[in-house]
Amino acid sequence: MPDHPLIAAVDLGSNSFRLQVIRVVNGNPRPVTTLKETVRLGAGLDGQGVLTASAQDEALAALRRFASTLAGLPPDAVRAVATNTFRVARNAPDFLPRAEAALGFPIEVIGGREEARLIYLGAAHSLPSSRERRLVVDIGGGSTELIVGRQFTPLCTESVPLGSVSWSLRYFDDGSLTEARLREAELAARAAFQPFEVAFGARHWQAAVGTSGTARALLDVLEANGYSQGGICREGLARLREALLSAGHIDNVKLAGIREDRRPVMGGGFAIMAAAFAAFGIERMEITFGALRDGVMYDLMARRRAVDIRDRTVASFARRHRVDGEQAERVALWAGRLFEQLAPDEPGLRRSLSDVALLHEVGLSIAQADFHKHSAYLLRHADLPGFSQPEQERLAMLALAQRGQLVAPGEHDAQWAALLALRLAVLLHRARSASPRLPRLGLSRQGMGYCLTISNRWLAAQPVIQFALNEEASAWQKAGRPLHIHPV
Repeated sequence: MPDHPLIAAVDLGSNSFRLQVIRVVNGNPRPVTTLKETVRLGAGLDGQGVLTASAQDEALAALRRFASTLAGLPPDAVRAVATNTFRVARNAPDFLPRAEAALGFPIEVIGGREEARLIYLGAAHSLPSSRERRLVVDIGGGSTELIVGRQFTPLCTESVPLGSVSWSLRYFDDGSLTEARLREAELAARAAFQPFEVAFGARHWQAAVGTSGTARALLDVLEANGYSQGGICREGLARLREALLSAGHIDNVKLAGIREDRRPVMGGGFAIMAAAFAAFGIERMEITFGALRDGVMYDLMARRRAVDIRDRTVASFARRHRVDGEQAERVALWAGRLFEQLAPDEPGLRRSLSDVALLHEVGLSIAQADFHKHSAYLLRHADLPGFSQPEQERLAMLALAQRGQLVAPGEHDAQWAALLALRLAVLLHRARSASPRLPRLGLSRQGMGYCLTISNRWLAAQPVIQFALNEEASAWQKAGRPLHIHPV
């Protein structure tokens, strides 16, 4: 790795797209380039939750501009994450490949709590060191993330599906600011926050922190007009509320400090912030510039130092579901060995294979019968810090297909190779013991199928495994990818 490598974080939010390129010097980030595109992707959702063609075109154009800045960076030096609009758009699966092609790098659609974790990581690195608990509130374009944490550790995270873009479109679509509309928007936001008032109430933290565009935009207006000093306060929000209602329309608001790119979403952002103050007992909120893209950057720096939150997540999830660690390690070891023989140049899939092998039996904590189905459900729907939604879907797919009827893992040969490696590793260790010691195994491609080379003497001494391998070969034959067992 170079002494001063460049890495980049891309945040594809519902209101704006952001790119940050930094140089790592002595383990610390040094800013190189920061770009922002106010795409307002969340406003491109039609009444059926589908991204319109014009919204897609605008987003793709922004991504192509980002691509010119990222050109030449290696794949492991760039991490791009997409948030709420990508999570909820009905046509996101069709749009995502086009977006990745425009950017030139994979895009991870992350879940709400993973977004919250990364936001907290970015905020914590931008705040003075303190042992006090902090409430971090990030009002984005499509969702609001809530985090209570201490130092660099998030203790409680949540994502609420309300944001400045969606709320502005719902309650202030024509720009009109009336008492009835503003009150309805505030009450609706308060209702969305209500299930989390106990967990994020004032007794759980000593300081409140706001991040991202809405909080910073509100602070600019409050300070520029003398409504508040040193942060956002209740009194300042009350005075701003009066000013907005006096204007009557967002275009008539003449307050100092309003940026034109924030004007269309100010009504919704204000209503959500006011509701957050009321719901969680906030009196004053300080603002930090560290947010999602900074968290993505620090997380990427950690991964490149081989300090990966996903390792801790896998270990913790395995403990929680009382997984047989020795069995899981055996399966993971041999699944990895077999996969490397078929697809040595697939590090991402190799990582997923290792993770699912370590977690393939989590479903046993629910029931013995059909445990692989329970494993798949847990891996698909649980909050797994560090994992994107596509990564969790891949884990779930492999867990479901580890035994029984062969379920197609996807279109790519490497996905079939990963599934074969997992199924063979599980099959060969069904005795749940380190003995008898496995012989040397060779796994290679043969046309559309595969060939497993194995010791004839060893196989003859293991009639149960021999029978199971023959059954497995029959399943792969039916799937159109024949598995040939070749004793030597």
